[in-house]
Amino acid sequence: MSNLWRTKPLNQLLAEAEESEKGLKKTLTSGALVALGIGAIIGAGLFSITGIAAANYAGPGIMISFIIAALGCAFAGLCYAEFASMIPVAGSAYTYSYATMGEFIAWIIGWDLVLEYAVGAATVASSWSGYLGKLFSGFGVNLPEQLLMTPFDVGSAGQAGLINLPAVFIVVVMSLILIKGTSESAWVNIGIVILKVSIVLLFIVVGFKYVKPENLTPLIPENTGKFGEYGWSGIIRAAAVVFFAYIGFDAVSTAAQETKNPKKAMPIGIMGSLLICTVLYIAFAYVMVGVVHYKEFTAGGGSDHLAPVAIAIEAMGTVVNGTVVPEYPWLNTSIIVAILLGYASVILVMLMGQSRVFYSMSHDGLLPKVFSEVHKKFRTPFKSNIFFLVFVSLFAAFIPGRVVGEMTSIGTLFAFILVCIGVIVMRKTQPDAPRSFRTPLVPLIPILGVLTCFGMMAFLPFDTWIRLVIWMMIGLDVYLWRGIKNSFLGKANNTTDDPKNYRISAICGGALTLILIFLTYFHHQDALADKLDDGGLVIFSEVMIVLHIFFYGYYFFKNRK
Repeated sequence: MSNLWRTKPLNQLLAEAEESEKGLKKTLTSGALVALGIGAIIGAGLFSITGIAAANYAGPGIMISFIIAALGCAFAGLCYAEFASMIPVAGSAYTYSYATMGEFIAWIIGWDLVLEYAVGAATVASSWSGYLGKLFSGFGVNLPEQLLMTPFDVGSAGQAGLINLPAVFIVVVMSLILIKGTSESAWVNIGIVILKVSIVLLFIVVGFKYVKPENLTPLIPENTGKFGEYGWSGIIRAAAVVFFAYIGFDAVSTAAQETKNPKKAMPIGIMGSLLICTVLYIAFAYVMVGVVHYKEFTAGGGSDHLAPVAIAIEAMGTVVNGTVVPEYPWLNTSIIVAILLGYASVILVMLMGQSRVFYSMSHDGLLPKVFSEVHKKFRTPFKSNIFFLVFVSLFAAFIPGRVVGEMTSIGTLFAFILVCIGVIVMRKTQPDAPRSFRTPLVPLIPILGVLTCFGMMAFLPFDTWIRLVIWMMIGLDVYLWRGIKNSFLGKANNTTDDPKNYRISAICGGALTLILIFLTYFHHQDALADKLDDGGLVIFSEVMIVLHIFFYGYYFFKNRK
């Protein structure tokens, strides 16, 4: 059997979880993990996506959409909790896949997690920059617009940007905090969480008395005749949209190796943060669509994602001569501060999660040794942090956040699917392994998680799927070129030179190339029908297809014997 499908022994994983002088320092408690999860989940998505999804898809039924999205996350969260309590090792879904489905699947999911964490952090940092500009303008200070945009963005006066400097600043600051130490990072995150949750609660409490029953009736507006515009189809589509606001709770599992009592604390951290955020989301949505009729919310333009919240705040007041006089105009500034804090904590957790995934992949030999080197004093993977400081900073400085925003979501959903499948596999292959937390109703819960997450993936557009496939192809290139021959698991079994490894990987790469051909074709047909310009993406896809036909063909025929 090819070692691509060999799993990493559970006893070996548990041995790695033991604290040593060279290992990661155990400092986190269950409370810190809950705060870590809240810090990752509550970002600007709460302040922007709620109004947008209500206006375009669900109306007051947005509250039901949040419940549906939360159920999908809960299914995956229960599976994460079982794995995190059973295998308390850094690496999250990558480590779990290695223990259940083998090295090849583990590599795919580890590479996929770069989309969720590193690319997601860059996207969030880009938006953080825009809100910082809003905060300064509120005090009469206008930052140079060209220093708030990438070279591919165009300003209000038609000028191109130079560099997104504030985005670089926040990535550097959060990375330095992570290098200093996990406990220090956790305390910073707890402080941020307290502040932004206070702002969210303030909005809910202040706005509750301004809720108008007529704005909540009917709860589910009648469908317009087009799929996804109100009615139940609109609620389901809105659930796929607001799911993006939940991204991040799985990052808690990446800190398992730095948790004092992971078998008990991990389930509490994952499910506790998800439960708290779901309650806050539903209450926040209730106030928003109760204070203002949902049709008054719009998606806005450019970086104006604050509009839904601002509209609700302006409606919180008394009517004088037919005009509402806001009683809490200062709340707008507070909301901007909350968004900035929310983004900062999301960036912190995403950067932490990515560095821990790379730490684990490097520890297994699949990536260079430098990524698993731990600082002698701080006992953090500082070189991995420095690498992503540079990588994410460059990405945020020069690449528009809108290009890869949805890639973060599709990467997350893909990770959820593999974790749900992994629980079923582990129950079959190692039924007697100790589990301090067991996912209930297996295989029903994991199957529901797979179906829910894949259903949400299906709502994402073709171009997002194209970028995912291209990213997976690049990851497979790295695995063929370096990963197979340097795998510690492969070396232990003397199978790093096995032609089957290369041949199977090349066949999988060929399948991805074929999928890319079909996706590119159908995306191009849709673009022609909608009269959209997709030339750049199509040309790039065609170049990737041609190059990889030769690349994968070379590895296949070289190792056919």
